[in-house]
Amino acid sequence: MPEIHRRKTVTVNVGSVRVGSDAPVVVQSMTNTDTTDVAGTIQQTAELVQAGSELVRVTVNNDDAAQAVPYIVEGLAKQGIHVPIIGDFHYNGHLLLKKYPSCARALAKYRINPGNCSIGRKDDENFRTMIECAVENQKPVRIGVNWGSLDQALLTRLMDENSKLPDPVPARDVMLEAMCRSALDSASAAERYGLRHDQIIISGKVSGVRDLLDVYTMLAARCDYPLHLGLTEAGMGMKGIVASTAGLAPLLLQGIGDTIRVSLTPRPGSSRTEEVLTAQQILQSLSIRSFAPQVTACPGCGRTTSTFFQELAQQIQDYLRTSMPVWRAQYPGVEELKLAVMGCVVNGPGESKHANIGISLPGTFEEPKAPVYVDGRLMTTLRGDTIVQDFKKILDDYVRTRYGAEKELETTVV
Repeated sequence: MPEIHRRKTVTVNVGSVRVGSDAPVVVQSMTNTDTTDVAGTIQQTAELVQAGSELVRVTVNNDDAAQAVPYIVEGLAKQGIHVPIIGDFHYNGHLLLKKYPSCARALAKYRINPGNCSIGRKDDENFRTMIECAVENQKPVRIGVNWGSLDQALLTRLMDENSKLPDPVPARDVMLEAMCRSALDSASAAERYGLRHDQIIISGKVSGVRDLLDVYTMLAARCDYPLHLGLTEAGMGMKGIVASTAGLAPLLLQGIGDTIRVSLTPRPGSSRTEEVLTAQQILQSLSIRSFAPQVTACPGCGRTTSTFFQELAQQIQDYLRTSMPVWRAQYPGVEELKLAVMGCVVNGPGESKHANIGISLPGTFEEPKAPVYVDGRLMTTLRGDTIVQDFKKILDDYVRTRYGAEKELETTVV
């Protein structure tokens, strides 16, 4: 697998998490609870962290929300959860950070949208106040430009300048330039007001895939700040997952992107953790990071009229997901495990041999047996009604033997 050469950036410390430079690409998410609901926000944050979110953002939009933040951070700490909490500010962040210093101290990072504060207008007092709070509390800042709330004064000026050119460029190009200019000019202003260069992360959020690719390519070429990637308002279900993957993957493969969020609209009543799992799967599919064992499963065809291989694949996938919280703590490296659940003899043995553990189930008119391969070699052949249980036992034994030995050895040496 060709190595991906990450774009060189400064390193920004967000609480205990490093972002940029040679640090792993960080997965983050955002709660959708009312921040004033302290118990509910703690619960959802814990769920996001359990799923693998390494940074969690909360809305800080009014006095009650700002007052709730320290209690949320304290409540998480009592549960042994020390994830950095990011405050998402719009319009009134300068007021809230000054009025509630305990909130300013409790947050690990501030997210500031230049289009929703005073920067670019007659003065930038509100923006400056937020930066000075960050400096006072030694907190990093994400300067997050969003095309839905872009600095209109800047955009109007650039549009006017473009209209006077002998050969004006398309309006889309002007909009992308305005986004880049807003982010970079705001970052420069933040540094003038005392924020260190290594305390700034920037983003340029859009909802179109091609726009996302272009704006981040432009930003990457013009600065060494870490970049937060994400398709804003990605959408619901398949649309949101596909669009986010299409937008993030090409950039990540170019080494662009230091922290990512997949902004999915959750289905009513569904878990917020879907966005975390999707972000992890994007990174793991690109061989950038590993989070959980991967299951290769065939799609099925006329040779696999039985649904048994589908049911087995689902059961194994669910078993891995429920086992990972314990396995991650007990068996370092288990996230690299690869399994194959195949439905017939065509590709079954071959795919199974390429996985750490693979099973090839019988297809239509094939002999009712299921060969199991471990590290490329045929280990056993399963038959009868206990194939699922027998396969899980083989999996458990393999995990314990393969990934537990190193830990036992390290404990002995210590």
